Amino acid sequence: IRHGILKLAALISVFFLAVFLAFQLLEINMDFNLGNVFGEFATRQERYKCGLSKPCPEGHFSFKMASGAASVVGPKICLEDNILMSGVKNNVGRGINIALVNGKTGDLIKTDYFDMWAGDVNTLITFLKTIEEGTVVMMATFDDSASKLNDESKTMIGELGSSSISTLGFRDNWIFVGGKGIKTKSPFEQHIKNNADTNKYEGWPEVLEMEGCIPQRQE
Repeated sequence: IRHGILKLAALISVFFLAVFLAFQLLEINMDFNLGNVFGEFATRQERYKCGLSKPCPEGHFSFKMASGAASVVGPKICLEDNILMSGVKNNVGRGINIALVNGKTGDLIKTDYFDMWAGDVNTLITFLKTIEEGTVVMMATFDDSASKLNDESKTMIGELGSSSISTLGFRDNWIFVGGKGIKTKSPFEQHIKNNADTNKYEGWPEVLEMEGCIPQRQE
């Protein structure tokens, strides 16, 4: 009887082992097939410049940008699949981060950032005065970008097409694309207030992201 029980136990063990191996093989095969399906799907998906959700029409520059996250992660500005400013490039800082771009060619002219907490607003004003007609101006905030702003600097940024600069406050997040010589207010602008009741991070609002197509200057 004992021998029979051992034999039965061995058969049951072999059976369960066979079932386990069968399921393992089935799972591997399913994973492999699903991997092929998703792999084929991924290869069929097109990637657009700067990771945009759709391509820009001819005669436009593709852009995508994000404000800073609290005081930890700096802003990021991409144009025509080129990263103009980012923490990885080590060319961003607290305050207002600015990239100037040639409106005809899309070539980067220069980048800089201006500390509006402990810095001097006059350095920002001097920089703004150097911007030439037809230049695309891209701005993104990081941490505090408003404490040192004065009426002169706000007026100059407003003349670049901003609608929100006049209400930009302490630790607000703001991203903006405008231009020197623009005749109307820019459609490329986002602003979120620093509000203790709605902030995503303690002391800071959520990150802002924006993408779009900037018309190429034809003149």
